[in-house]
Amino acid sequence: MKKKHIILILLAIPLLVCSASALSNLTLSKGPATLDQLTDLDKARLAETLYLKARLGEQVWSGWGETAIPVILWNNDYSFLIGFDTPPDGWEAFSDTTLDGAPYYRQKTADPQNFAVRVGDRWAGSLATKYETDAFMMNVFRDILPPVIEHIFPYRLLILPSEVQMTGVLHETFHAYQTMTAQTRLDAAEAAHRLGERYWDADEPMHDTWKAEIDLLARALQTEDDAEARQLAGQFLEQRRQRRETYTLSPALVNYERQLEWEEGLAKYVELAMWQAASTTADYTALPAMEADPDFKGYATFPQRFKQEIGQMKTQATHEGETRFYYTGMAQAMLLDRLLPEWKNHVFADGVWLEDLLMEASQ
Repeated sequence: MKKKHIILILLAIPLLVCSASALSNLTLSKGPATLDQLTDLDKARLAETLYLKARLGEQVWSGWGETAIPVILWNNDYSFLIGFDTPPDGWEAFSDTTLDGAPYYRQKTADPQNFAVRVGDRWAGSLATKYETDAFMMNVFRDILPPVIEHIFPYRLLILPSEVQMTGVLHETFHAYQTMTAQTRLDAAEAAHRLGERYWDADEPMHDTWKAEIDLLARALQTEDDAEARQLAGQFLEQRRQRRETYTLSPALVNYERQLEWEEGLAKYVELAMWQAASTTADYTALPAMEADPDFKGYATFPQRFKQEIGQMKTQATHEGETRFYYTGMAQAMLLDRLLPEWKNHVFADGVWLEDLLMEASQ
């Protein structure tokens, strides 16, 4: 092949890639035909989510798995509620449709939350529908990309596996469970969010020490040797102690770290532990309706997902935002599963923090 032909081919490759990406974008789903009811895929995913919780929830967190917790899925127009026999005030029943044989209800969306939401005298886990989340991510990128890139960017890469949305629902139901079983602690954690501005003002000088802290935590998670994990956990805790001492972190800001790790780290742990349980439990099979979901991977991609989560955790040392504590709390909980299996019996008690239990496990 002549050199000029090779050059022409090389020059054509980016054009072909851009064209393929643009064509792929044209075939992306335009969304549900109507937003006033759940789609068949929404129903299938929610049915699988509730089935997963019923089947494997107790082995991940005793008490949470068997607790009936309503769920809200919402889009920009409507919110949908499952888990009540009769509609609570403000919710209307569908006359001719059910979700997996159970009635579900709707109301116009107002101030939607991805968290625990009070409905009547009960708490529900609330999360956006998968399409709503995917569309949000695509729109974020469309807003920041220059016009020349906007139409050829491969938006399909932003579409999340269904497992992310389904375990996200479980994450939010765990917040409801925290409220139901340890409301004083959950209320204290919510109050701690008010310290956020003070905390992030103090955070920038700590970035290097936070990086060392998170790296130790990641290494402890990644080693297969429990003795080494225990040693690295101890080093993580010592690094944490030194960081707080070096930067004279006030008791209030130390409390901020601990509260967010307890609140969000535990929910993040449940989210990932449920995905892991589904992927490693030999006799667990997803409901047949999930075969129609093109974004469902049968939980088989958990190892790749967990590797991505560890990589994401490592980026948090220099990022402002509470997501850091989702990861550091989750990582400590994962380590406690290995090093102190009974830790869940104590973590809801007043004044008990994940780092306290990890200290006990590392000695």
